[in-house]
Amino acid sequence: MSHKPGAGDGTAQGRPKVILDPAFRRMDEIFHAQDLARLNACCDVVWGRDEAMPADLIEMERGDAFAVVTTRWRYGDLRTMPKLRAILEVGGRHPSPAAVDYAYCRAHGIRVLSCAPAFGPMVAEMALGMAIDAARQISAGHEAFRAGDERYLWDGNADTFTLYGKTVGCIGFGGLAQSLKPLLAPFGCRLLAYDPWRTGQYLMDQGAEPCSLEELLAIARVIFVLAIPSTTNKAQLDRANLELVRRDAVFVLMSRAHMVDFEALTDLLLKRRFRAAIDVFPDEPLPADHRIRQAPNVVLSAHRAGSVVGDSNLIGRMAVDDLEAMAQGLPPWHMQQAEPEIVARLP
Repeated sequence: MSHKPGAGDGTAQGRPKVILDPAFRRMDEIFHAQDLARLNACCDVVWGRDEAMPADLIEMERGDAFAVVTTRWRYGDLRTMPKLRAILEVGGRHPSPAAVDYAYCRAHGIRVLSCAPAFGPMVAEMALGMAIDAARQISAGHEAFRAGDERYLWDGNADTFTLYGKTVGCIGFGGLAQSLKPLLAPFGCRLLAYDPWRTGQYLMDQGAEPCSLEELLAIARVIFVLAIPSTTNKAQLDRANLELVRRDAVFVLMSRAHMVDFEALTDLLLKRRFRAAIDVFPDEPLPADHRIRQAPNVVLSAHRAGSVVGDSNLIGRMAVDDLEAMAQGLPPWHMQQAEPEIVARLP
């Protein structure tokens, strides 16, 4: 796919012009060939390469762009894009209000869409797998076996437990929790939920018991941290709250490290205060000398939960589905639309 200058009216042969600029993601990572063919059939696509679109080409195309597909907003003042009607974010969450003027978008009919729902199934599967690993000490048992220190049968299960019938807590009950819930169903777990962005009745309708953060931390045997970052939850899981966690619990950090005082978490894990499974970190790549690497009873993963070959094509499929709809004058249905009450709290 190459750069194709437009005719000056925002369309080519009556099709809307779309700037396709997904870097840092690769095109083949998020787009199946069939979906790209659909996109080219309904839209005039410009750029569409792995590398970031050059600034001079952005300047050439901005005035005619109907939509921009990107991982971050780097296109300047929205007022210089008079024909823009959609921003489709393919990085993982809505752009920060510091980057995008949401009030202007609402006033001028510009939809801001996120691919976040595409990650739900992948992250939920990984979260369940890591929780079971930590609870049954699968990785720890493997390493003990390699070192010749394995313990057989009952001795090898002195500190393990199954998920069956256990109390599970979800901190955040959005898309990730919705994807995780059916995976937990066969285990017959009691499900607790803390989410200040959801009403108690909504949580009960979803089969969860609403509770305070402190109650969830003190009661749940397995704790899943699934909340998105906000201006109000930075390091909300501080040392005092983390010390409420049961000593026999598993703490599973999956969404972002933003919500956790990571140094306090590291201190407690080094003391074997509880077990954990962690896929996200405050700095990535994680420094080679970070203490969490030495913590016992911790399953570590390099932010791999939502980056699975093949499954990541769902990101592109959702984007193309919604662009195809909007090209026909229909509303988008698949990507997550920015809600004013939510984006106002984004950091």
